[in-house]
Amino acid sequence: MDPTTLECIEIQTGPNPQRSVIWLHGLGADGNDFAPIVPELGLQDLPSIRFLFPHAPMRPVTVNNGMTMRAWYDIFSPDLVRQEDDTGVREAEHAVRALIARENVRDIPCEHIVLAGFSQGAAMTLHTGLRLDEKLAGMVALSGYLPLQDRLKAERKTANQDTPIFMAHGTMDPVVAIERGEESRDLLEETGHDVTWKTYTMPHSVSPEEIQDIGAFLRQVLA
Repeated sequence: MDPTTLECIEIQTGPNPQRSVIWLHGLGADGNDFAPIVPELGLQDLPSIRFLFPHAPMRPVTVNNGMTMRAWYDIFSPDLVRQEDDTGVREAEHAVRALIARENVRDIPCEHIVLAGFSQGAAMTLHTGLRLDEKLAGMVALSGYLPLQDRLKAERKTANQDTPIFMAHGTMDPVVAIERGEESRDLLEETGHDVTWKTYTMPHSVSPEEIQDIGAFLRQVLA
């Protein structure tokens, strides 16, 4: 995965953005998946924000019979965690770091950047954000989980120890079981992270109430 070639959809809420939100899509989707919700987040009163919706590369996905689709890393089994694609996760981390660095070059420091993601994108948000040497404004992890959990304590950095993390999950999720999200939340709380946890009566999706809550979180951390 060459991070310099990751294509992104960019949406700005105004001229000369002073904040960035890097939003990572889920398995089999692309950057178009969440671009439409920007107007629904209610961020008009904030400084101008640049939203980046990158497209993950195409790759065969084992759990889907080797079908090629956009994926941040391979998935080997439906339970997600029995066997994990360490190499793929690390490559995706490198690509996300490159997106952050590109925003830094465009004069937006990490403290004004939110990493966000859905499902596999949520996994990459948590994995990458907790390993950064610079403090982010916040992290948003929707219907996801923390991959490579057994490596977290050895690899996490202190820069984002106090960074607010918004985690949300559907109570009827058949794709990423809510237990995966709860295990990840518990581990983050055990290591002293500032986690807001919300559940919604929905499957593997996003609800209007959740979008309102995401908007409130973004207003809090990007003000």
